[in-house]
Order: sequence, then C-alpha cells, then structure tokens
Amino acid sequence: MVSLTACNQEQSKNNQSSASASPKQVFSNNCSSCHGEQLQGGMGPDISKVGERYSAKEIAAIIEHGQGQMPPQNQLEAKDREKLAQWLAQKK
Repeated sequence: MVSLTACNQEQSKNNQSSASASPKQVFSNNCSSCHGEQLQGGMGPDISKVGERYSAKEIAAIIEHGQGQMPPQNQLEAKDREKLAQWLAQKK
C-alpha cells in the first residue's frame, strides 16, 4: 500500500490554488515539498506511479481526508483536488 504522507499544511498561506492553475502547478504549490518536484518522494513516498495503485476517485479521497502520516489537504478547493487527482491517476 502506498500512502501519500506528511504534506505541509503550512504552505496553504502561500498557495495559489485556483481554477486557472494547472494540475502540475497545484502539485508544485501543495505537494512537492514532501513528494518531490518529480514525484520521486522525499519526506513522503514516491508517487510517480500512483495511478497504478489508485483511481482518481481514491486519490481525491486521500487528498481530502489524508492517509497514514499525510494530513487532509484542506487548503485545496474541490475543483483543484479533483484536477490534481485526475492528473496523478495518469501517472503509471
């Protein structure tokens, strides 16, 4: 089981989460500090192939509710969470 762990909620003040942001920008602004800019992992696990294990719906739920050591990413609006989950689900 892969978990998306320990993303930094303190970043929310500096994030530019919006409808115009690309999924990569949303990831970079909210997730890369733990998961790495290339999804290679760091403090959090490698998620470069997360789409092999989870559907977009499952990834969105992990982002929304957290899993393992990763807290819920409440700073993301639903549309950004869904956009990010769709993008990550394509990583196979």
